[in-house]
Amino acid sequence: MYHLLKGFHEYLTRKEQYSILILGLDGAGKTTFLEKIKTLYTDTPGLSPDKIGPTVGQNTGKITLPSAILQFSDLGGQRGIRSIWHRYYDNCHAVAYVIDADDRERLSEGWEIFDSVLSDPRILGVPLLLLANKQDSSLSLSVEEIRHDYEEWYQRKLESSRRRTDRGQDTENRLQRDRIASLDVMGVSAIEGTGVRAAVDWLFIRVQSRYVFDPLLTVRSTEKVSRELHKPES
Repeated sequence: MYHLLKGFHEYLTRKEQYSILILGLDGAGKTTFLEKIKTLYTDTPGLSPDKIGPTVGQNTGKITLPSAILQFSDLGGQRGIRSIWHRYYDNCHAVAYVIDADDRERLSEGWEIFDSVLSDPRILGVPLLLLANKQDSSLSLSVEEIRHDYEEWYQRKLESSRRRTDRGQDTENRLQRDRIASLDVMGVSAIEGTGVRAAVDWLFIRVQSRYVFDPLLTVRSTEKVSRELHKPES
């Protein structure tokens, strides 16, 4: 009976673990975003912004929430490192793409990389959040301006490739357009922490909604196990 009760307790209290990728160009603030998450959600404060250098490879961080563990992987955004991002796609449960809303000169480059991530077949079904970082700067584009800028960039891309579009590619474009239409964009300041908790909440809710079984089914299963534990011995 002890082992049965112990197993039931572990079943009820276990936490699912989810892998979340933090992607974006170098200098977008990915590592600062991750370090702020560590500061807000763990007992060990993350690095201060003045001690953060360019990411070579990846940085990781893990936070424990009431019903899940989120494992974050901040991948380096330099051109050479971006070429290996795809190796992480198969095992991720969500993606946070960080764009520097204060760097207008690199927006097109950022959209090109973002578009390659968003359109990857392995990412199409994964929750993806676009973060307009550096909202603490008075020169930063707002969330609405960031969304508009990407939509304009994407339309220009479609127009330039329209003559080369075949039926299969048109279907792919339609799937991507549907995703863009439902894309969530949130403003954050990784330095000040503004919007960071809201971003983590978004990611947590989306992975729970996508990867956890029907809650009613879980409740029914739990009730069944409970009845078995309390069944009178014959």
